Parts: sequence; C-alpha cells; structure tokens
Amino acid sequence: MAETMEQSKPSTLEMERSSGGVKFKMPVDSDHKATEFWLFSFAKPHMRAFHLSWFSFFCCFVSSFAAPPLLPVIRDNLSLTATDIGNAGIASVSGAVFARLAMGTACDLVGPRLASATLILMTTPAVYCSAIINSATGFLLVRFFTGFSLASFVSTQFWMSSMFSPPKVGRANGFAGGWGNLGGGATQLIMPLVYELIKKIGSTHFIAWRIAFFIPGVMQTGSAIALLLFGQDMPDGNYKQLHKSGNKHKDDFASVFKHAVSNYRGWITALTYGYCFGVELTIDNIIAQYFYDRFSVNISKAGTIAASFGLANIISRPGGGFLSDYLSQKFGMRGRLWGLWVVQTLGGVFCLTLGRTNSLGASIVVLLLFSFFCQAACGLTFGVVPFISRRSLGLISGMTGGGGNVGAVLTQLIFFHNSKYSTEDGIFYMGIMIIACTLPVTLIHFPQWGGILRGPISGRTAENYYQSEWSHHEQQKGYDTASIRFAENSVREGGPRATGSSHSKHTVPVDTSPANV
Repeated sequence: MAETMEQSKPSTLEMERSSGGVKFKMPVDSDHKATEFWLFSFAKPHMRAFHLSWFSFFCCFVSSFAAPPLLPVIRDNLSLTATDIGNAGIASVSGAVFARLAMGTACDLVGPRLASATLILMTTPAVYCSAIINSATGFLLVRFFTGFSLASFVSTQFWMSSMFSPPKVGRANGFAGGWGNLGGGATQLIMPLVYELIKKIGSTHFIAWRIAFFIPGVMQTGSAIALLLFGQDMPDGNYKQLHKSGNKHKDDFASVFKHAVSNYRGWITALTYGYCFGVELTIDNIIAQYFYDRFSVNISKAGTIAASFGLANIISRPGGGFLSDYLSQKFGMRGRLWGLWVVQTLGGVFCLTLGRTNSLGASIVVLLLFSFFCQAACGLTFGVVPFISRRSLGLISGMTGGGGNVGAVLTQLIFFHNSKYSTEDGIFYMGIMIIACTLPVTLIHFPQWGGILRGPISGRTAENYYQSEWSHHEQQKGYDTASIRFAENSVREGGPRATGSSHSKHTVPVDTSPANV
C-alpha cells in the first residue's frame, strides 16, 4: 500500500510518458499498459478506466443486494415464507451465471466499455420495479433480473487486464473487484439508513422500503452513463476505432470460444472461484438474517454486522491482488498459485469455525477473519486468470466469474434452501466445501512457468504458449502480435531465475522514465 501511495503523488501526474508517438501520463510497456498503479489518480485512460469500472460494479452490487438488509420488513409486507426468501436469494445470483459468460464474450468482441454500460442500463428497470412488487413471484423476478448486473464484474476484470502490465495486473484487478464488492457491504448500511430516514419523514414502514429502492436505481443509471461518456476500452482507443484503423484484429466468436473451453485452467479457476466469490455472494444473502434470528439483534445492528463482511473488501481483495503480485515477484507464477491455495483453504477453516461459534462477539470476530481470507482469495484468483489465455481473456474471465455465481447457487440450494439444515450447520458444511473445492488449484500447470506440484517444462516459453492460440496463417498476418508482446512482458512469471537471465526488449523500465532522470 505504501508503494501505491508513493506512486500517487500529484507531482507525478504532470509527467507525460511517450511510447510510439502516443503520450500517456503514466509509464507504459510495449503494449501501452501501465507499469505503475496510482490509486488516487484519474490519469486517462488507465486510471480513469479503473475508477469507472470499480464504481459501476459497486453500484450493481448495491442494487443486487439492496433487498437482504430489509428482508424482515419486506417478508412481512409480501407475506414471504422461508422458501420464498431462499428461492429469491438463489435467483439473485443464478441469472448472472449465463450473463457473465455472455459478458466475457462481449468484452472480447466489442470491448468492456460498451458491453458493461449496455448490461447495466438493461438491468436498471428491474431495480426500479422493486418498488411496485406485491407478491413472492414479483420479489423473485426483480431479484433475478437485477442480479444480471453482477456480470459487470467480468468487464471490470477484463478492462484492468487490458490497461495494466503483468506485474501490476494482480493489484489492479484486486482493487477494482474489491472496491466494487464493497457494494455488498455498503448496501447493508445504505438501505436500512435510507429506510429509517424515509420513515422519519412520515412514510409508513411498508411504503418506506419501496421508496428506498430508488437510491440504488439512480446510482446504477448514473454509473452506466459515466462509462459511455468517459470510458475507453484500450490504452490506444475504443474497439470500434481500433478495428476500423486495423490496429486490432476483429476476432470471431468460434475461435474465442474454442480456445476458452479447451483450456482446462479456466475450468479450475471457475470451480475454485465458486467457493470464494460464490461464498461471498451466499453470505451477502444470508448473514443479516442469520444474526437477526440467531442472536436476536435488531435490524440496524444486524445490517451493520453484515456490512462488516462486505466492507472488508476495501483491504481484503486488493490485499489478495497485492499478495499475488508480490509472490510473483519472489517466486513467479508458482508463487501466485501457492498463495491462492493457502489463503482460500484458510478461508474455509474460518467459515466452518463460524458455523460452530455460539456467542455474538466471537461470531463477529470470526466473521471478519473469514471475510478477509475469502475475499483475498478472490483477488488472488484474478492474479492468475489474466495469464490463462490472451485470445480468449474475456471468456476465460466470464467462465471464472460465472463459476462464482454457480458456486453461490449450488451452496444456497444445498445448505440454505428449505429447512434441511439450520443456518449455522449450513455455514459449517460450506466451510468444508471451500477446502475441498480449492484442492484442484494444485493441478494448474503452465508449461513455461510450472505449477504447485511441478516446475516448468524445459524448452517451453511463454511465446510458445500464447502463440498456440493462433493458427500459422493468423501468425503470418500478425494477429498474434499483442500475445507475443504480453509474453515478453510476462517474463517475471518464470521466477527470479528467469527474470535475472532475461528482460523484455519492449518494456520501458520505470527507473528510466522522465520522472527519474
């Protein structure tokens, strides 16, 4: 964090860096991706994309989980049963499974800016409709369609992977995803406060919760408009102009799909992400009601406790991204994978501990520890994802993100639907599932960099790995140029030995930039 703060000093914002005739306010590599991460800068296009992406995702999270903190009131107004609430919770995360896959493909084909803004605007009407529902079916439907907006996470991660160089992509993805996920905690505070404020103005409690839904609706609408007005897909421009100028190959769906589904690493990250982010979604749906029912706290206190889980994202998921980049610097890709497995497994341990903790104070402490490791694992996951594929980066991100929603759906169906398990037992068994479903991380192996169980294959290079996604004919036409540049800029993933013996001929070292001479 200290490094980030130092790099965000205002004076550095005045220093323009030139690469290939294009001027940027940040140092860049051969692909024009930023080689630094200035957290509090709005430098165009890199940091502006960062702030637009996390804030739009934040607004979608607020909308998607605006209902749970008000459930004690909503269930009385709509006469909801436990089954109705469980079905709506599942619906809120199930739609995004397919939406995230579609979003990944859309990012590959039309770019993250247009794909994200379109989705957000399409799902906004469902947020406003939450104010007029009068039945359990209506409640389920608005939660289902509002939940589609969570697919904006995929465009967030894709966008950061397109704007930041390999050594910084973990922290960029971690901050963008983590600060976006803050919406899950913020809504636990925002909605009860807005509800209470509206009641004090003079509204009845059955009307107050309905009016409150206009707040997330307006936030979501504004974020989509901002994306369209101020966003940029790539460092060099938007997809449409890059395709028109011939600076970017316009890929076809069949090729993108083929190279995504045939890469087993994407399926493993989809599974493991189902039991870090999927668990986070599950907790967002159940935790306020859990503390309200089990420990007999009032609705505001339950919301505050529940908010602490989501608000931990301000440091936990970014922390996972920082840890991923740090481990890469020390041990290469193998360090990233080891970090993911260890941190997510510890998250599972704290989860099952929470299910067996019987006092309010101890439960809050364990919840906070659980939240940190669970969310840090999310950041660590997307420290690995950008390296799985370059040609199908969007769809691989969508598969992984969709896996998070699949995990949430399955977990809620198995452990929190109907009354087969008590909520505390469901949390305990969910912890066991986390530990078990994290084990496949040990099977991920990059031939050029190695994995947890074994090292790299002699003679294999990153160029070989990424060029294999392009046919000989496509390589002759130069379609693989961006993939080759990424491979050369990813030399650090081979570990200290590879870094010491090789250096990307394209990368512009930060210490030779105008700010330091």
